[in-house]
Amino acid sequence: MPERSPEAAELVARAAQAIDLARAAGASAAAASASRSRAVELGLRDGVLEKVQESTSRGLSLELYVDGRYSSHSTTDLRPDRLQAFVAEAVALTRALQPDPLRVLPDPALYPKGAGPELDLVDPAVVHMRREDRVAALQEVGAGFAGAAGVISWTAGLNDSHGLSARVSSDGFEGVHESTSAWMGAEVTLQDPSGARPEDWHWGGGHHLSDRPAPASIAPRALELAKQRLGAGKGPTRRTLMVVDPRAAGRLVGALLGPAHASAVQQGRSFWASRRGQPVISPKLRLWDDPLRRRGLGSRPWDGEGLASRELPLVQDGALVNLYVDTYYGRKANLPPTTGGQSNLRWALGDRDLAAILAAADDAIYVTSWLGGNSDPTTGDFSFGLRGHRVEKGVLGPPIGEMNVTGDLIGLFAGLVEVGNNPYPWSSQYPPTLVFDGVQFSGA
Repeated sequence: MPERSPEAAELVARAAQAIDLARAAGASAAAASASRSRAVELGLRDGVLEKVQESTSRGLSLELYVDGRYSSHSTTDLRPDRLQAFVAEAVALTRALQPDPLRVLPDPALYPKGAGPELDLVDPAVVHMRREDRVAALQEVGAGFAGAAGVISWTAGLNDSHGLSARVSSDGFEGVHESTSAWMGAEVTLQDPSGARPEDWHWGGGHHLSDRPAPASIAPRALELAKQRLGAGKGPTRRTLMVVDPRAAGRLVGALLGPAHASAVQQGRSFWASRRGQPVISPKLRLWDDPLRRRGLGSRPWDGEGLASRELPLVQDGALVNLYVDTYYGRKANLPPTTGGQSNLRWALGDRDLAAILAAADDAIYVTSWLGGNSDPTTGDFSFGLRGHRVEKGVLGPPIGEMNVTGDLIGLFAGLVEVGNNPYPWSSQYPPTLVFDGVQFSGA
């Protein structure tokens, strides 16, 4: 096992101390997580530095199992004397709750073995960034807006963080997780001759500074996207092909997989409850949950309750083949635990990128972003407002909006006819271009 830093060793010691105190106070089992983090955020508006914010935090969360009862507690005061009082009070409060025999720690056989994978989630350059370097990067972003026609206002921003946490449980789990994060981008608002004020953005980042887009590329891309909104009109009412940009595709996938949790199924709040394992959507969609992706935005060595990270098939051959199952709802639904929540999505990608898909579209609506709307996790019914373009014979038409797409998610994904080869890099879903046939649009 790699040698731990003094900071990591201290957090492990604090978590272990909380466990010892809980057992001494009468808890039959316990798990504790101690963490520390630092975050910096800067904002530049129309060339003026208007936001500089730095925050640091330390905390401890404690899960208690006392006489068949369960509770969770948190504190930011890690001083030894205060920690003892905090734990004693937490154990006493837990004894007042109703018993819940299904609440137990995970099976230790599901904990990680050994040092675990090297996920490359820490960039020392993020930890040691200087204020002047951050300001210089923002000024380079802002220079891209200088002299741009029709700009009403623009904002450039960046944020970076460093987090370290340790988890210890009374049945033998002990682990440390560390990661950094660095993001940068800009938003711009333009003046439309019609009086409208179209706006758009371009942001990106990841665990390393090199995951951010180049500062000089941010303003031109934000301007390009905003200019595509100039002169927007009402979209048509029709049933046709829908091509969804990778930036927008994540919302659809999120709505599809949001109810794929044992908790939602067990509580009758999931449209997957009666469809799990059945081939009800297009076989073009093949998805895996992949927490071990190197430098992945959702990568982790273990999940929130300590279950070892592993690849989980989600959608195969048109069927949802696994749910997200934590220990508690696994016991309630009589299902083996998988993991409590989503990490990174891995796709079976197609052969064409967005440009090739649009060039081949005879008649389609190209969706660039969503405007409001909602989906029902119980029924799968949805209605989303959208912005985009009409596509005719491979030619992108003027921008359109003031239109909705409606239907049900199972029916929508049953009509998935193509998956692009261009996953969006700045989302843990990594969604590519998605193409759906027979979609109902409501507009003018």
